[in-house]
Amino acid sequence: MISLPEALLTELQHIKRFDKHTFIEAHQHDPVTSIRLNQDKITGLFQEQKKVPWCTEGRYLPERPVFTLDPLYHAGAYYVQEASSMFTGYLLQQIIKDHKGLRVLDLCAAPGGKSTHIASLLDNESLLISNEVIRARATILDENMTRWGHMNTWVTANDPRDFGKLHGYFDVVVADAPCSGSGLFRKDKKALEEWSEANVQMCSERQQRILADIWPAIKQDGILIYATCSYSRKEDEDILDWLAGQFEAEAIHVDIPAEWGVVEVKSNKGLSGYRFFPDNVYGEGFFIAALRKNDSSGEEYYPRFKSGHDLKIQQQAGYLLTDNNVRFMQTGKEEYCALLPDHEQDWQLLQKLVYFRKAGLRLGQPAGKDWLPAHDVALSIDAAASLPGIDVTREQALHFLRREDPGFGTIDKGWMLVRYNGLGLGWIKSLGNRINNYLPKHWRIRMEIADLD
Repeated sequence: MISLPEALLTELQHIKRFDKHTFIEAHQHDPVTSIRLNQDKITGLFQEQKKVPWCTEGRYLPERPVFTLDPLYHAGAYYVQEASSMFTGYLLQQIIKDHKGLRVLDLCAAPGGKSTHIASLLDNESLLISNEVIRARATILDENMTRWGHMNTWVTANDPRDFGKLHGYFDVVVADAPCSGSGLFRKDKKALEEWSEANVQMCSERQQRILADIWPAIKQDGILIYATCSYSRKEDEDILDWLAGQFEAEAIHVDIPAEWGVVEVKSNKGLSGYRFFPDNVYGEGFFIAALRKNDSSGEEYYPRFKSGHDLKIQQQAGYLLTDNNVRFMQTGKEEYCALLPDHEQDWQLLQKLVYFRKAGLRLGQPAGKDWLPAHDVALSIDAAASLPGIDVTREQALHFLRREDPGFGTIDKGWMLVRYNGLGLGWIKSLGNRINNYLPKHWRIRMEIADLD
């Protein structure tokens, strides 16, 4: 039985719609399992499952499967995301009616749930920067954004103060701030063990620093989406009041169907936020609010630049993509990427200020007269349909994902895209009588072969 901190329960007594008895009882049940479909890759999955009310692509699963053993998960057909946090997409859609040409920052993005969701809402003219300051977590973020397959999603690993050097650049900043984690007690025993009032206070002070650092980078009339997985007012409503007192910010109200069970709350200064209690919604604890910036931090001006488009790289690697109307560029010592034309000026500006894990779509690199294709291309929605490939069974797919010989037998020589249910998983190079598996080593699944069935 989960025993909840008495200090937290006492604080929540004053929150609208809080019921101590049902709240405690809800924490004795297993956490909810939910996924969100990638409509840019495949349709028809999980159609028999119950939908998440505030997310068209969200689905509840009756039990938690072993996602590692589903090749479609590795192909980016869906993302395993907590249902309450999917409300971020609903909030953005209600507030921003015109999604064209936006510059969006997901500031604390790992492991990538909100970023993959935002990516699905944006048009190609828009640009999403997914950032994670902790390098190890940035690696996981990079992998998940690569699986999702969008060229206009870039990954950085920077402290918020680095983005604060930009003035009025972002239309939207999403800050799912580091918090005390009380909303995840059902999922994370460590969060329960480490919870304390002192930790809540420390998190509140850190959240204020993060928001103060990033505020200059938001455009006038731009939007800040602030979220936590904490129930504590110090990390939720009190942060809204701090923002309104420190800056010129106003909270934005959105209409929510009553049957969803989401609770609209007001801070001491009357700012709206939205709370998710696990006894009211089918999901975990969550808090989210949207604020509009009314003051100005100036406007960022793009530098004049000479295009870095490399015609030679286009000639070598252009066959990989559906559309060659992109910028083929060298973005690192041995890294070549494709950027959408609208975003080269963003690259020229940002690469001087932040550290990129990836910008655009990694293409691979030249290897003599050959081209060594990047794993990212195999997972991209922009990969050319004409690329030579081989369709595999689930068993073959899992062997491939273990970096083993999938047992294809004799196949044509050359580079082959391994596909499962029409979706790319990675590359092999066939030498006729054998194949080389080019799945990156750190991507391989490690379950023993006996566990794959």
